[in-house]
Amino acid sequence: MQMKKFIGKPYAGKPHVRFDEGAGKVLLSFPLYSTGKKKPVDQADELQTNKLIYMKINTILLAVILSATISISYCQTNERLALTPPMGWNSWNKFGCNVSEKLIKEMADVIVKSGMKDAGYQYVVIDDCWQVGRDKEGNIIPDPERFPSGIKALADYIHSQGLKFGIYSCAGSLTCQGRPGSRGYQFQDARQYAAWGVDYLKYDWCSDEGQNAKAAYKTMTDALAICGRPIVFSICEWGESKPWEWGNGTGNLWRTTADIRDCFDCQLDWGGLGVLQILDKQVGLESFAGPGHWNDPDMLEVGNGGMTTGEYKAHFSLWSILASPLMAGNDLRIMNPEIKEILTNKDVISVNQDTLGLQGYKFIDFGDLEVWVKPLAVGEAAFCFLNRSNVPVDLDYDWKKHGMYHKSIAKSTFNIKANEYDVIDLWTKKNLGTSKQNLKAKIEGHEVLMVRLKLKK
Repeated sequence: MQMKKFIGKPYAGKPHVRFDEGAGKVLLSFPLYSTGKKKPVDQADELQTNKLIYMKINTILLAVILSATISISYCQTNERLALTPPMGWNSWNKFGCNVSEKLIKEMADVIVKSGMKDAGYQYVVIDDCWQVGRDKEGNIIPDPERFPSGIKALADYIHSQGLKFGIYSCAGSLTCQGRPGSRGYQFQDARQYAAWGVDYLKYDWCSDEGQNAKAAYKTMTDALAICGRPIVFSICEWGESKPWEWGNGTGNLWRTTADIRDCFDCQLDWGGLGVLQILDKQVGLESFAGPGHWNDPDMLEVGNGGMTTGEYKAHFSLWSILASPLMAGNDLRIMNPEIKEILTNKDVISVNQDTLGLQGYKFIDFGDLEVWVKPLAVGEAAFCFLNRSNVPVDLDYDWKKHGMYHKSIAKSTFNIKANEYDVIDLWTKKNLGTSKQNLKAKIEGHEVLMVRLKLKK
């Protein structure tokens, strides 16, 4: 950096620091006291003055660099977060815009009391409609009627329950429900989220106004990187620009499809998809998922009333095989015992949360019957036999006949040819025999048989 000669002495105040985006430079300027002299000071005085300025500049630059380094390392690179698929609850699927401080607190209470917290659910996420505007300084304003205590107090309550708090925004100028988005306010919003104690950000894609998705989401990534708090970043771009190809390093999870609907086999005109339609779109995406970066086939509809109990079990089983984030979306206060059993099945959840971090894949397609496989740590594997049809099918599966050749298998020590495994039904908890015997079962329409193969001792 070159300095011009001047007359005066350094002012013992703060320098002005700004970034010249066009020049790509950090510019610093210092207010000076006037010496009152009309002639240049002598060379010795000038040299001493310049030395003082150079020393102050070096000190300031060092402080800026150290501060940035500390802030970034404290907040994290996002690969250090979500090392297993995030689990929690989100308000949208059941409540839409009808959110409030009271509702969110009640859901947090049920997560703790129902055993969902013990099963692994951590995040309580408010979706759209919590925000109503911005103040004169551009700060986002929560709805004062629905959130009278403010977001910070709500986050503190969630944290007091041993849970984590999530919030929603949008990469566009408006959210999907017409509330203020974060475009142009990314860094300001990220700092606000950190100050409130936010742990998870769902970031939508409405009112994008022609933006490049990769660049738009990277801006928020950069904002979160220096916000001062670790925040899991959920990219909700609906899979339109193939975020699995660029999401790793930008977010911790990314939506792969349009919104899920509470139906097993359906597709709505506006783009809403049923479980089977979303499942089909996951084929071939398994190589893009792993610890800290997950494909997200959308939140769970379990318990919202549009499917049978068997269909909800299939939905939960398949999302677990897919290493999908497990974000419940029902009214937890009124869920019946069958729904609670589905959402808190620790054996199925353990498949989803397996530390090897591999996404399951479609291994065999027999038409109405499909076989999905997820290699697991300690040399095990989970299998999901899916009946896509409306009528029962009789399964007679020869483990030895169907050799497994897939790149994800190469990352594990699972070997169906060389080893013998016990076959455990993860819903009934029954031992169905070993891998030396054919697996025989009746699978009802729109249901699954989910088993775990455990190395026989």
